[in-house]
Amino acid sequence: MTHFGYILSICLILTTVVHCQRRQPKPKPSKPPKPPKIPKIPKPPKPPKPPKPAKAVVIDPTEPSHVTVLPPPLPPGPESVFPDCPRECNCPPDYPNALYCDSRNLRIVPIIPPRIHYVYLQNNFIEALPERPFRNATEIKWINLDNNRISSQKLDKEVFKIMNKLLFLYMDRNKLNGVPPNLPSSLEQLRLSRNQISKIPSGSFSKMENLTLLDLHHNQLSDSVFNKNTFKGLKSLMQLNLAHNSLKKMPPTVPQHIFQLFLDKNQITEIPNNYFKNLHHLAFLRLNFNQLTDQGLPNGLFNVSTLLDLHLSNNKLNSIPMFNIKLEHLYLSHNYIEKINGTEICPCPLGNIALHAHDLDLIPRLRYLRLDGNALAPPIPMEIRMCFRLLQAIVV
Repeated sequence: MTHFGYILSICLILTTVVHCQRRQPKPKPSKPPKPPKIPKIPKPPKPPKPPKPAKAVVIDPTEPSHVTVLPPPLPPGPESVFPDCPRECNCPPDYPNALYCDSRNLRIVPIIPPRIHYVYLQNNFIEALPERPFRNATEIKWINLDNNRISSQKLDKEVFKIMNKLLFLYMDRNKLNGVPPNLPSSLEQLRLSRNQISKIPSGSFSKMENLTLLDLHHNQLSDSVFNKNTFKGLKSLMQLNLAHNSLKKMPPTVPQHIFQLFLDKNQITEIPNNYFKNLHHLAFLRLNFNQLTDQGLPNGLFNVSTLLDLHLSNNKLNSIPMFNIKLEHLYLSHNYIEKINGTEICPCPLGNIALHAHDLDLIPRLRYLRLDGNALAPPIPMEIRMCFRLLQAIVV
């Protein structure tokens, strides 16, 4: 019995447990939590439209009129190996005798060291040329002062006396109204173009026996400036440039050894008879853009045996003037020439040319003839080609 009762007790316990498990409600599966709402990112505001650009106003540059509004001088360069070199300039070690102060917005001339032979001061705003900066610079041979603002009133009368070894003086594009005084007799080239020169003081060139080039073009020279002694003393002058002035006459005299004479862009109406007779070295003569007429050119005026190049374009000529057998280039464009007589302009008889065709010393040497801008009608007369056997080009 005991064993049976023990088994019954166990069965009752198991029945109670199973019953309790059946009555317990099944837990409902929990729903997964909803994900939090992601807030919407606001759209960035549209950038405002840029204003329409205003029309650019073009203002023409004007040159500064007062010293205070000029560009500032350039800052000093690196220290030089030469202790006497001005800081605003350059003294290259390879050229110990040269001083480069060009294009540096300078207002005044720096102190020039005694060792210097070549001075470059062009393209600055220098207004005065005092004696002090050059006091010890007695060895200068070359000085370039082009494109500054130097006036005759601010040019020291003694400054060029110091430079008694000067060979080349360049003062183009300044504000000079006269030829500088006391120029050294050592000068070989003097360039004074594009100034306001209207006077040449008496004796300006009287001691300049070594001068070979004198450039005075683009100034305000008139007939009253010149007299028979103006160029007295210029025994070595080879080139004289008086173009772009206000001359109505030829200068009374020019140096006898002249090689090139330029008188373009004046108002010259006539040339005196035998004007070139004593110019035994004249090879290049330019008289373009004047008022020359046939009546203003005496017969035989250009019969100069040394003359090689003759320019008479843009005048009022009706015919081709006579010229020497040795002339090689003749410019007659833009005149009033209507016809050519080949026999008349030939500097020697056509029969002689045929006989001496192989002797270059006896036939005309003309190689280039320019006649465009006239009232000529083709063809070119056959006599022209028969006369000028060496002619390489003719422009009509």
